[in-house]
Amino acid sequence: MIALFRRDLRLALAGGGGAATGVIFFLAVVATVPFAIGPDLNLLSRIGPAILWIGALLSALLTLDRLFQADRDDGTLDLLVAGPLPLPLVVLAKCLAHWAAAGLPLVLAAPLLGLVLALSPQAIGAVTLTLLAGTPAITLIGAMGAAVAVALPRGGLLVSVLVLPLAIPILIFGVLATYGAVNDPDPFLAPFLVLCALTLFFGVLGPLAAGAALKAGAD
Repeated sequence: MIALFRRDLRLALAGGGGAATGVIFFLAVVATVPFAIGPDLNLLSRIGPAILWIGALLSALLTLDRLFQADRDDGTLDLLVAGPLPLPLVVLAKCLAHWAAAGLPLVLAAPLLGLVLALSPQAIGAVTLTLLAGTPAITLIGAMGAAVAVALPRGGLLVSVLVLPLAIPILIFGVLATYGAVNDPDPFLAPFLVLCALTLFFGVLGPLAAGAALKAGAD
């Protein structure tokens, strides 16, 4: 499992597509918003956490189709399905590598983009913390969609459609927790704990469901 994680991480970083594409798209989304709503810094600071979360979600969806497609194209996926490592662990290793290459750069970029949106230091810290807790869940949900779509012609186009409805609760509780950290009457801990619970839940369900889908596709 560790060897598979290292292999996928090395390939993702060597390819240069995952991290670079996601961060550039994240930057494009965030940089476009001030042009759309005007230079009102108070308004930007109020809606900034939601903008960062929406940008991170869309950027994460952009790279999910690569989870299994390259391995299917070169035949590696067949070897993984037939190999000794249980498929849920294969999926978990690939998800961790994908998040480290494409999801973690989004978390690291969030503080810099928060400055563009005139966020306070407390809001920037809350956005970064919630993204760190929530973006792994998006990858794990994406594994289910990618596993279903990998055997379909042009299945990559379907991944975002399959994943987005399931990722909406992650977005909701991530934004709620962020606003709770900067607005006194609103709670932070409760939505943040729900966000963490969703990540743990999909940490179990995602690999199991994706592994079953890959197995069914191979059969």
